[in-house]
Amino acid sequence: MSTLDIDYVRDQFPAFSRPELQGQAFFENAGGSYTCKPVIDRLTRFYTQRKVQPYAPYEASRLGGAEMDEARARMAAILGVETHELSFGPSTTQNTYVLAQAFRQWMQPGEAIIVTNQDHEANSGPWRNLSADGIEIREWQIDPETGSLNPQHLEDLLDDKVRLVCFPHCSNVIGEINPVTQITAIAHAAGAFVCVDGVSYAPHGFPNVGNLGPDIYLFSAYKTYGPHQGCMVIRQALGEMLPNQAHYFNADVLYKRYTPAGPDHAQIAASAGMADYVDLLCQHHGGPDGPGADRAAFVHDLMRAHEIALLQPVLDAVKDRNDIRLIGPSDATRRAPTVTLALRQPADEVAAALSQRGIMAGGGDFYAVRPLQAMGVDLDKGVLRVSFTHYTSAAEIEQLIDALDRVL
Repeated sequence: MSTLDIDYVRDQFPAFSRPELQGQAFFENAGGSYTCKPVIDRLTRFYTQRKVQPYAPYEASRLGGAEMDEARARMAAILGVETHELSFGPSTTQNTYVLAQAFRQWMQPGEAIIVTNQDHEANSGPWRNLSADGIEIREWQIDPETGSLNPQHLEDLLDDKVRLVCFPHCSNVIGEINPVTQITAIAHAAGAFVCVDGVSYAPHGFPNVGNLGPDIYLFSAYKTYGPHQGCMVIRQALGEMLPNQAHYFNADVLYKRYTPAGPDHAQIAASAGMADYVDLLCQHHGGPDGPGADRAAFVHDLMRAHEIALLQPVLDAVKDRNDIRLIGPSDATRRAPTVTLALRQPADEVAAALSQRGIMAGGGDFYAVRPLQAMGVDLDKGVLRVSFTHYTSAAEIEQLIDALDRVL
């Protein structure tokens, strides 16, 4: 089956059967997705049957630890990396902060980190703060009209002082998908490591991080139909090089080195439900029976094809209006279905009006102050953001377009 079975997909999400949500079209997925049933089932089972200290010899503890290990192994396989290269932490923001502290200890004053002004603040602020320790921060700037990052401009910033290049897979307001493999190759050729914020991309299909090539890849499970955890890939070569940030006796375990806080056992175990969901979609649509990365790639392409087909009519409906500025490209194949609009009126007022027509969306800056300022957006008015993912239906897209037309 080459077309996503939207009825089957929506059956996997209890939210769509809740009476209080009927008629409400969810268009704030960039802030967090609905949770799929396999994750909810695993979380419920852990809390009701296995909510004990894991890895002890008694059965409830053994099963709890085994399920945590299962989550790491299966999600790492989906991402195309080794099991020990995947860590779970309380959030992507917290994971990035811990990584920044490791780089702060490892780097010397005068060495440099490159960040962008396309990022959500969580993948920019922690690195920028290292300037207080004598680390030079260089900014790779977006085009103020299009919001795009030009890889050639990155080359102009690179020299032998640069130790790390940080950029998003796609911005949470611009939506354009950046060429991660190309950018990574440019940075690696200059001797720099690469950190990619995948928070705004991963909800639209888990990437094969191993094939993409960055040294660090981060995303949030609560935006990929899972529990509130941050998922962090650190490739072994870099992970063993940076200073340990956890208890000294955990220093030789890569997936523990950068998670100093005690892990949330239940949520890590429930993360295996994200892999269950990928497998359910793969099997239902006649996908491959091979490795996890192959199944994930098949599902990724199903999701993206469905999203692109639904996204283009939304972009077409807004791109030529003279009362709206569409942020980012108008070609659905180049972006994630996160559509940001600068309006003449305050965005939160428009979001409130849309809510009266059954559209759940938000207005504000979405912690993307730097890119919005760089593009000349009035932050007092903010922007309207309508974001969806593969479980959105064509009927909901029609509902959105009609509501936008009536409200604006």
